[in-house]
Amino acid sequence: MGEIREPAVAGTFYPRNPEVLKADIEGYLAEVPPAEIVGDIRGLISPHAGYMYSGPTAAYGYRALSGRGYDTVIILAPSHRSFFIGAAVQGTGAYKTPLGLVDIDADLADALIKTGDLVHEDAKMHRGEHSIEVQIPFLQCVLRDFRIVPLIMGSAQDPRGSIELGELIYKTIEDREGRYLILGSTDLSHYYPYGLAVTLDKAAIAMIERFDLKGLADGLTRQKYEACGAGAILAVMTVCEGLGATQARALHYANSGDVTGDMSGVVGYVSCVIYGGR
Repeated sequence: MGEIREPAVAGTFYPRNPEVLKADIEGYLAEVPPAEIVGDIRGLISPHAGYMYSGPTAAYGYRALSGRGYDTVIILAPSHRSFFIGAAVQGTGAYKTPLGLVDIDADLADALIKTGDLVHEDAKMHRGEHSIEVQIPFLQCVLRDFRIVPLIMGSAQDPRGSIELGELIYKTIEDREGRYLILGSTDLSHYYPYGLAVTLDKAAIAMIERFDLKGLADGLTRQKYEACGAGAILAVMTVCEGLGATQARALHYANSGDVTGDMSGVVGYVSCVIYGGR
């Protein structure tokens, strides 16, 4: 039992009608060539804008998950609506989308809550936030029989807090049975002219692909590039490094200008997989 988190952005960020939604996602996936990933995919970095803008980019990462199995997907995402201390998890119940319910892994959520003050239970922080919600229909289309642990990041978004959260998650799951996917929800730069946005975003992507956590965190702190879910990226990379992942690959990059034709102020999107290891 627990709260059913109702969809907040169905009908705006993605279609409310389940048949249309499924057809849209399957259409995005059908346009993506298979990615040859050698080794287990431990992590995914995926955009969280409206599907008309970022859906084609998100499909690259989700296409790479097809045929793979996970017991629990731990989703890390920024808060766009509220500031709060640490990270807020909905610890019980389920997330609902037009495609149905996805149960929360209550045992793992409880284990994270019990680690200390960084993760706390607060379902109300999830109710209007889109950054986790938009990932779930894609997951429902490419995975079967999975649960989620949804974490909205408040003050844990700063580099130190993000890495600390990643270390906490890794220590919590390292000896637990099951297969885990760590998913970071983020867009990249916001509202720069097209050319500058591409330059900034490519610099951030290069650091991710080098798997350089320290360098990435330093560049974010020094504002060499940006991401609204920068903390989610750092936390995901930290967990995956603990799990033994050794490689990250950007499968696709685009920005809103590529969709709308308006190059004056764009938002960047990237789909990355993190893989390898034991």
